[in-house]
Amino acid sequence: MKEEQTKIASFLSAVDEKISQLTQKHELLSQYKQGMMQKLFSQQIRFKADDGSEFGEWENSYIGNECKITTGNKDTQNKVDDGLYPFFVRSQTVEKINSYSMDCEAILTSGDGVGVGKNYHYINDKFDFHQRVYCLYEFSERLIGKYLYIYFSNYFYDRVKRLSAKNSVDSVRMDMISKMEIKLPCLEEQTKIANFLSAIDQKLEVVAQQIEQAKQWKKGLLQQMFV
Repeated sequence: MKEEQTKIASFLSAVDEKISQLTQKHELLSQYKQGMMQKLFSQQIRFKADDGSEFGEWENSYIGNECKITTGNKDTQNKVDDGLYPFFVRSQTVEKINSYSMDCEAILTSGDGVGVGKNYHYINDKFDFHQRVYCLYEFSERLIGKYLYIYFSNYFYDRVKRLSAKNSVDSVRMDMISKMEIKLPCLEEQTKIANFLSAIDQKLEVVAQQIEQAKQWKKGLLQQMFV
């Protein structure tokens, strides 16, 4: 029995080392993404067209000029455990529901609660959403949804913190979204930026899943030790 516990302890040390390495990898990827975003959105780094030519100048606009913004009309109790459609509430967890009020490409974020400025979802399908969740949809012809999702989800939190500090209110008003400035490259450059940063996000998600799996494995080993 003691020999088995020694083996498990050895495995635990190896798992701890793996978790440490993965956590460091996740941190480095996050730092790389932040650095690249800063360089891309400041135009310090520019993509080129497929034929090698330079893209044109960026335009400045406001989110409210480039899409519609609305809130839902459901409450959390409307969720159904085995529902047919995604139901976006005031957290990163996506619930289920048997009805849908939208069938489109959209970006959603919490209007209040602990997730303000931190929870973002992108969807291009049928869904429903909470009455205190904001939905950005029907994007203009000069705006790509995935580009807006990346820009908004990475820069809106700082705006929320700044405006909330002024007003002492930890919630989102419609004009906090609609009056947020956004930089608009041409559609082709937006696509290149969105694809590049989405690829990093996918790598971050894979590493996060690996960290969670290692933690679950460690939990299982600990349970075996104390059986």
